[in-house]
Amino acid sequence: MATNAIDQTRRMLSLVTYLRERPGARVADVARAFGITEDELIGDLDVLPMCGTSFRGGDLLDIDTDGDRIWWHNPDASGTSTGEPLRLAADEATALLVAARAVATLPGLREGDRQALVRATAKIEAAAGEAAGASSRLSVSFESEGGVFAEVDRAISERRRLWLRYYSPARDELTEREVDPIRLFAVGRTYMEAWCRLTEARRTFRLDRVAEIRLLDAPADPPPVELRDLSVALVQPAAEDPEVVIEVGPGGRWVAEYYPHDSAEELPEGGLRITLRAPDPASLRRLALRLGRDGRIVSPQELADSARDAAREALAGYGE
Repeated sequence: MATNAIDQTRRMLSLVTYLRERPGARVADVARAFGITEDELIGDLDVLPMCGTSFRGGDLLDIDTDGDRIWWHNPDASGTSTGEPLRLAADEATALLVAARAVATLPGLREGDRQALVRATAKIEAAAGEAAGASSRLSVSFESEGGVFAEVDRAISERRRLWLRYYSPARDELTEREVDPIRLFAVGRTYMEAWCRLTEARRTFRLDRVAEIRLLDAPADPPPVELRDLSVALVQPAAEDPEVVIEVGPGGRWVAEYYPHDSAEELPEGGLRITLRAPDPASLRRLALRLGRDGRIVSPQELADSARDAAREALAGYGE
């Protein structure tokens, strides 16, 4: 039966407890208890000695096997017994304190969690002594996306409308709009899917392009929409989006596999004439540059000219 990294991690965590309670356990018995082969168990045992409370000597798990039995020579290294308390080096204490102070300033953090974090930080400072001094001279601030995320998350949970000032790279301008949030999701970056009251349509907003956000008292009331399958493509073209025609050679046929399209007509010598729709046709200039000799934009004409000019500029840059 196939296993993934998460399954293996869970099994290895259980294996630590199992071996602690059974010194000298037989390989065959342990493998049978966990429902795996002996080779899989030996593979887990090869990884466990790289685990521990730190990478300092004595803190890593000292587990080995002679092929028949399994021996654990320092079971206290797992930190679950009455061994030594957790030790922090000066650099570890500094990093932990800086991170804790930064997290405590996050907008949207529950007040109870914030107070608990402040108390824990104070205890670490007291234990670190002079080592805590360096952390007070360092600070970390999170980008505004963290605050935007908190506001969107709150709006979704409370079913409230949002007001945005949003940067549109296609028009190179900021627009103001009210939206009814539907969901948050991440595909490389973090996005909000919402019903936009400005366009009266479903739109996707990148959180790092939100210049300003405000939670409104008006209730969010997006029309019923079917959630898109994000495993297919992030951008799902709409029927009213501008039409773009691209011709590719055999080396560019992958475009039809990765971009949702209306049609793909076969051309002589293995090429394709692909018709697709894009809410921002200008974004396809990068695709044209990537294709190089394997493809070209046919229409709209202004986009074809723009892509051709961009290619000339890129070639000129290489010649300098």
